[in-house]
Amino acid sequence: MAEDRRGPADGPPGEVVELPIDGVLDLHAFMPRDIVDVVREYIDACRDRGILEVRIIHGKGKGVQRAAVRSLLSRLPGVRSFRDAGEGGGGWGATVVDLAPDP
Repeated sequence: MAEDRRGPADGPPGEVVELPIDGVLDLHAFMPRDIVDVVREYIDACRDRGILEVRIIHGKGKGVQRAAVRSLLSRLPGVRSFRDAGEGGGGWGATVVDLAPDP
């Protein structure tokens, strides 16, 4: 099953992209301005499907995307905790999120 998302970095602005809802979200394909909406919608879609552990790949770079993702996660209801992924999962270039079940 897939969800619609907007604004891939490699396509026309506003293009709809289908993403599998499988607990792994790679943000490299999205414009920075769309990251907050994409993460919020993806987290909601995972909770709706009972996926309670999500890995968000934001990359290492300068840490700007990581900070934006973590700032959002700290405010989202349903997020129990988050942490750096282990070395096999991307280290500090990815964030693992533990979610509460959708009531």
